[in-house]
Amino acid sequence: MNCKILKDFKEFAMRGNVLDMAVGVIIGGAFGKIVTSLVNNVVMPLLGMLIGGIDFTSLKWVMSPAKTDAAGNVVRDAVELQYGVFIQNTFDFIIIAFCIFLFIKLFNRLSQRKKAVEKPATPPEPSAEAKLLAEIRDLLRDRK
Repeated sequence: MNCKILKDFKEFAMRGNVLDMAVGVIIGGAFGKIVTSLVNNVVMPLLGMLIGGIDFTSLKWVMSPAKTDAAGNVVRDAVELQYGVFIQNTFDFIIIAFCIFLFIKLFNRLSQRKKAVEKPATPPEPSAEAKLLAEIRDLLRDRK
């Protein structure tokens, strides 16, 4: 029974679409890191500078401050609503989605060009002389 399971798994894993999906996931992860770096290291500092030097990840609403004892040790952590992290992640998502959109659009454009090159050109429209000669040929053929 174990051999059958291993054989079935091997057949499943070696299908083209599964391998393509695995490669896509790996490339997607790397692409996500690049876009996240773009957002965190380029876009967000510029955006923060434009709106007055605000670092979105530091934006939060403290609902309950941290409690400390007499020695200064934290007894209970602060309860915070970190909406700045949410804003940062929203920007990350929008920019990643836009980059993927551009990538797919570029891929589709390149694949359409490839199809246009592979597609045989339609023959040119025959000239008036060629049409007249074809009619004469057809009339002579019909006479016989």
